[in-house]
Amino acid sequence: MPTESDFEMLVARRPDNVPADLVVDFDMFNLPGYQTDVQLAYRAFQQNAPDIFWTPRNGGHWVATRAEDIEVMQRDHTRFSYEQITIPKKPDGAMRMIPLELNPPEHAGFRAPLTRALLPKVVNGLEAKIRTHCIALIEGFLPHGECEFVKEFGQVLPIVIFLDLVNLPREDRHYLLPLTDAAVRARTPEARMTATQEVGAYILKTVRERRAEPGEDLLSQLVNTMIDGKRIGEHEAVAFASLVLFGGLDTVASMMANIARFLAVHTDHRRQLCEHLDDDNFKRNAIEELLRRHGIASTARMIAADIDYKGVRFCRGDMILPPNMLFGLDERRVEYPLKVDFTRQFPIPHAAFGNGPHTCPGAVLARREIKIFLEEWLKRIPDYRIKAGTSPLFELGSVNALLRLELCWPTNE
Repeated sequence: MPTESDFEMLVARRPDNVPADLVVDFDMFNLPGYQTDVQLAYRAFQQNAPDIFWTPRNGGHWVATRAEDIEVMQRDHTRFSYEQITIPKKPDGAMRMIPLELNPPEHAGFRAPLTRALLPKVVNGLEAKIRTHCIALIEGFLPHGECEFVKEFGQVLPIVIFLDLVNLPREDRHYLLPLTDAAVRARTPEARMTATQEVGAYILKTVRERRAEPGEDLLSQLVNTMIDGKRIGEHEAVAFASLVLFGGLDTVASMMANIARFLAVHTDHRRQLCEHLDDDNFKRNAIEELLRRHGIASTARMIAADIDYKGVRFCRGDMILPPNMLFGLDERRVEYPLKVDFTRQFPIPHAAFGNGPHTCPGAVLARREIKIFLEEWLKRIPDYRIKAGTSPLFELGSVNALLRLELCWPTNE
């Protein structure tokens, strides 16, 4: 655990372009209060620190806390490059995360097949399958009066649907989930690199098979992507497939767990949703409001050239963290941001899926899975709470996860 004296030594080595009054003790892997509420732990810095500040932790990097700046940094790749998106920076030789670590226009060619594969009409065709699996999971533990939400539901529903999409064995999730967790939340770049390499090794054989004999699955489409009339190389195909695995295996599970936790402790909101399960417009607003309040992503950008931005001097190669979650918690953009209001006027401002050309292509599928989860869960378990004597377990990283959530409800037995 870093100490105050460690911090002082790190500060002593701050770069020349960092003024002393912009130095803040911020550790994205260990924020005060994160085990109670990750989003509020981040917001404390938004409210009590400069809009843009520098921390010596984790290799030294900038942090932007306000929606206006976060949006600029997500959209403007000419100044805030996607070339590096993790803190600390990846070591030399680490696998490039394609297409996430590509800037436009190179990014567009890789993104196109993923976007086509997850269009609303495609997701519409998946809805019956998602719903059937969702119901089966819930009814499996419903009679017990309790479940560990993450392992028994949150990590199962979206992951099984995703593995079916890429035509990989469902049981492989048990091997892949720990690697995914390490790849997006391990504290050191070396540990993240090791996990990423293991995922790459896992997927290599399948990539070669799908390039030799493509099927109709999503993975076959991705690893045979054509750029300027030429098929991408094997290394690029493995990097592309690996990144898609990370996104499909982790993010939606964390979103669902945060929503389930909120509704477990906010009875009025849960009852309000139960009363409007047949109102599609109400549910749309409720889902967007829950996503706004419970953002989870914290991917970084690299400064592309020496620039002055709002009086701050950035140097080429500097890293900056513009946390997606703080966009929707900024009172300068959202009125009463800590109030979850299912009747808030649509569209509801947030960046849960990012902004600009790198907006998550899986957003349509994620929203649909959350919608089906709420419908089927609340029909069967309208009254539930966090199990007495237990506490949710959070973990910080590029994706801030809720790893354990024990719930219980009354039964007829």
